[in-house]
Amino acid sequence: MAHPTVVIDVVGLTSGLLGEASPRITALAGRGRVQRLTPVLPAVTCSVQSSMVTGLAPAGHGIVGNGWYDRESAEVRFWRQSNHFVGGEKLWEKARRRDPSVTTCSMFWWFNMYSTVNFSVTPRPIYTADGRKIPDVYSEPAELRDILQQRLGRFPLVNFWGPASSIVSSRWIADASVLVHERHRPTLTMIYLPQLDYALQKLGPDHPDIPGHVRAIDAVVGTLIDYFEQQDARIVLLGEYGVEPVATVVHVNRVLREAGLLRVRLERGGELLDAGASDAFAVADHQVAHVYVRDTGRVDAVRALCRRIDGVEEVLDGFHARSGDLVLVAEQGCWFSYDYWLDDRCAPDFARTVDIHRKPGYDPCELFVDPSIVAPRLTIAGKLLRRALGFRTVMDVIPLDPSLVRGSHGRTGMPEHRQPILITAGGGGAEEISCCEVGEVILSQLF
Repeated sequence: MAHPTVVIDVVGLTSGLLGEASPRITALAGRGRVQRLTPVLPAVTCSVQSSMVTGLAPAGHGIVGNGWYDRESAEVRFWRQSNHFVGGEKLWEKARRRDPSVTTCSMFWWFNMYSTVNFSVTPRPIYTADGRKIPDVYSEPAELRDILQQRLGRFPLVNFWGPASSIVSSRWIADASVLVHERHRPTLTMIYLPQLDYALQKLGPDHPDIPGHVRAIDAVVGTLIDYFEQQDARIVLLGEYGVEPVATVVHVNRVLREAGLLRVRLERGGELLDAGASDAFAVADHQVAHVYVRDTGRVDAVRALCRRIDGVEEVLDGFHARSGDLVLVAEQGCWFSYDYWLDDRCAPDFARTVDIHRKPGYDPCELFVDPSIVAPRLTIAGKLLRRALGFRTVMDVIPLDPSLVRGSHGRTGMPEHRQPILITAGGGGAEEISCCEVGEVILSQLF
């Protein structure tokens, strides 16, 4: 018979963050077993989570990053949410085969929509016809959405991602997880807490303010430990990847454009990447970039070009139909931007906004407010007021300066203190395991 188990994903948690700033997590580690995790490549959220729940590498489950180029639609799409994208049998499906009474709740783990879990909640803004984005969530069953937001208030999307990201969103997720557990009593509960990851990217892992962010997420985790221990649940605590300091940004797309391979089209003064017309372009995702080449006969030439780019450590072959024909891995201390324009005056309008779906790559600059804006709080308040009055307003407060970014991830082979960890109730096992083995570890706790 399955035993109630909770899996808490503290993104960015590494062995180097255990200690004085994380008393609750460190105490849990002291009572149990701590193992280092080897992430898959790319070591990014969607790929690592999918490997944890399927036991497969990205070549098997197909999640080659947080986004990829859809060759049929000729569009780059990031942060998709349908679980149908994830190939392979999921760990909760394996659990149900062993014990049909097992139920699973997934709180904010990615690819949470239309999953085979029993209960789920995931961020899902409402996009209205007049251009507004209203914070909201999607849930299964549907009534959970209303129950949680009536009890806890509307999901604080502005604190989940963007310049105002804070512990507020992770606290909401934790509180919602407790409410769902009280209501439905799932056998397996999986909780995603992202805030530490964003602080590490924004400030860098060695910044003096990081211990304060660790204390904040430790307090949230502490409330979950207290609750689930009272429920006699087994606790599994893990991180997805480590974040390393970075000081150099690599503009792959600008190199490809200067070589005549990347094409843009002009719309209202801004340049848009014309992926379908380009001979080669890169989908940047932290420290990994997928390079898509239209003519397979030119792959070797593009490979040679990419190998000459400063900051590129490896040029690998593609490994899945969704991956690039080439996959670039950044050198230590470097990361890839999606920027393809050669003059900031030609950047598209969405480049200066928080817009995770239209940008053809991951943009950590969305964690900042443009430092050139005088009185930024007043500026943002004025824009919000205009929106409230019904005027169309672009929230163009995001900088185009990638040098502001101080932390990144995606590479593997981090030093030991920057490796993610897995904390369980105890038992034997190797000091270091692959993240593809995490699902089996969770099942061993469950049963």
